[in-house]
Amino acid sequence: MVIKMVKYINTIADLEAATYGTFGGTNDILKSGGSLLGLHTAHDTNATNAFVGTAASNLSNLYNVIYGQKVWSMLNQEINPLSILPKRPYSSSGWRVMIDRPMGGSAAAFAIGTTDMSATPTADMSAPSADTLGGVKENHSLNTVGLSELAPEYATLFMSPKTVAHMFGYSEVAAEMAKIDDGIGDIRNIVREDMGKFHAEVQSKMLVMPLENYDHTSYADIELNYTSLNKIVASSQELEAMVDAGMHGSMASTSSTGGLIDQYSYLYGNNSRDLVANAYNTSFMDSYVNYGDGYAAADVRSLTLTLINTTLQNLRTNGGTPKVILSGYDTIQAIADLLQAQERFMERKEIIPSHQGVRGIKGREVGFRVATYFDIPLIPCKDMPNSGEATTQVSDMLFLDTDHLWLAVMKPTQYFEDGINSGNPFGVGALGNKAMFRTMGETGCTFFKGQGKLTNLQ
Repeated sequence: MVIKMVKYINTIADLEAATYGTFGGTNDILKSGGSLLGLHTAHDTNATNAFVGTAASNLSNLYNVIYGQKVWSMLNQEINPLSILPKRPYSSSGWRVMIDRPMGGSAAAFAIGTTDMSATPTADMSAPSADTLGGVKENHSLNTVGLSELAPEYATLFMSPKTVAHMFGYSEVAAEMAKIDDGIGDIRNIVREDMGKFHAEVQSKMLVMPLENYDHTSYADIELNYTSLNKIVASSQELEAMVDAGMHGSMASTSSTGGLIDQYSYLYGNNSRDLVANAYNTSFMDSYVNYGDGYAAADVRSLTLTLINTTLQNLRTNGGTPKVILSGYDTIQAIADLLQAQERFMERKEIIPSHQGVRGIKGREVGFRVATYFDIPLIPCKDMPNSGEATTQVSDMLFLDTDHLWLAVMKPTQYFEDGINSGNPFGVGALGNKAMFRTMGETGCTFFKGQGKLTNLQ
């Protein structure tokens, strides 16, 4: 009768033993050398896994560290802010926008006052009398009191495309050495994949750049980047509060001119948010920003469902329809805790992504499920900032109406490469290769009052 011993592999040490013939403390490969310490001792000093016996000399010459050909990323490189923005072709360098009604003002609600419509078209009809809104007498004469010419007020905005580029290079020797021994193989493919992810991550970071970083003294070239959503979804009142709270060093009051104030309010060409005191309610470029009484440390508020609901209510009153809420993981968790404490739970919703007008087909292979609040998807962002002087804050929340907010793409991301592997070392001026990712575009917005921000939270 033949008895076969079954050898089970339960640990990495068992796998090494089975591979190199050292099950049971015997070495089938190096029997003449006696029982050895574990082969792992050349690069692992963990003595608990060593075999019983005498250590071999110069074992490191027999056993090399094996790294494997795959490169594993240890970083979170999510690109949610970039992904959620619709991508449209850059088809126009600007827009003509209506900023005031023919009568009734520019606020969300139609204003009523005491001004009667005169016989001339020069009267200020921002607050007309309730009985001169357009109802006229029978056979009313033209261009008389109660019926004269009216016209909306228009303005122009323009935006310039931004170029985002990242370059990398590798030598001819590096490319060849990577193919032998324990190299990674095709070094170009490995680095190109990682650089492509990095290129997308950087664009995503640009879109949530904090307002505090728009300091043209410390960051002179920040306007070369995409315009941040935090700069678009802002208001002159918010900017004044940030400066008054001393969040920006020498810029201590709203009476100062130039510097950060100009940098903050500068948006879409020569148009700036009106930073004159008490004039912010008339700025057509102001979004709805709920920051409380100020940005000082003592003004921070606890996140509540009432604050969220108030923000949504005001945005809808302004004519906006939020399609997505962008925030940090900490804020989304806080919302989940609030709902669970009241025995309510966030629903889940399937999102079908689209790219440049091409929409995926509904199905598991193209959709993904996210948490929602009142059927509005909550999208997490690892780089979402928090605003204010307090030290216990959670991330801001952006309520975005993406019907009027998008990334205008002049040239989509392209990959360029040249060098000695392409037969043209003279193009790069070196015995090596250079490659680059490049994207051209800019963040566009055609309705500011429909965008919102809830900030200064803990």
